[in-house]
Amino acid sequence: MKHGGFKAVCLALSVCMTVASVYAAEEKAVNLESRILENFDGSSGYVWKVTASKFATKTDKETFPKLAYIKTWPAAAHGYNREGKDIKSLGVWGRFDRKGYNWIDIYPVAKDDKDENPAEIPIPGRVQLLDMWVWGANFNYYMEAYIRDYKGIVHILNMGDLNFEGWKNLRINIPSNIPQEKRTLPKRQGLTLVKFRIWTRPVERVDDFQIYINQIKVLTDTFETPFDGDELADPARVQELWSAGSNAKN
Repeated sequence: MKHGGFKAVCLALSVCMTVASVYAAEEKAVNLESRILENFDGSSGYVWKVTASKFATKTDKETFPKLAYIKTWPAAAHGYNREGKDIKSLGVWGRFDRKGYNWIDIYPVAKDDKDENPAEIPIPGRVQLLDMWVWGANFNYYMEAYIRDYKGIVHILNMGDLNFEGWKNLRINIPSNIPQEKRTLPKRQGLTLVKFRIWTRPVERVDDFQIYINQIKVLTDTFETPFDGDELADPARVQELWSAGSNAKN
């Protein structure tokens, strides 16, 4: 091999080793956990409400959409045996006067909020996957999830079509372009779940339908790299320390 060729090979090997070391240094530890955001069993700090677009049916006797906590669940998640179980699902009963792109919003409200203002459910960690069970009656509808990032931007995720029969597990990966951290401390900036929206398509009947939702959960990375003074990057701990601290005199 010529001397120039040997130098070229050495240079190429050196570049490869440098790139490999950079990638190794950037590799991050993760701790993936499945976390339930809502079971609809009354154990969370939220209750759920519904609202709908303008053609939702209203009469002297009934107003749609209706919402209720129903004792039913997907057997694939909780089994067939009903004895001793108090598992519930969120039931939505919809009806519209006209076909079209009608919608129903399903949103959380804090239990202690007498004014029933819409709330948002904090999602722990750096979420990778949103997962839920939905019961459909084969109507040509679809569902969206709305999540908000730390900059206040709401992102709409298509959970999928509802034209299936019975219970189905709907899940969606959280796109990497939705920011969940920033450069400065504290780096991790969690997302919040704003609401779900059910859309009807113009070709489908809308005069009477029910949809049920069970167990909203996420797959999320809860790992935080420890460092000296990491407690000062925890907003809750910072609040506690400053509340206990004394004011310095100027």
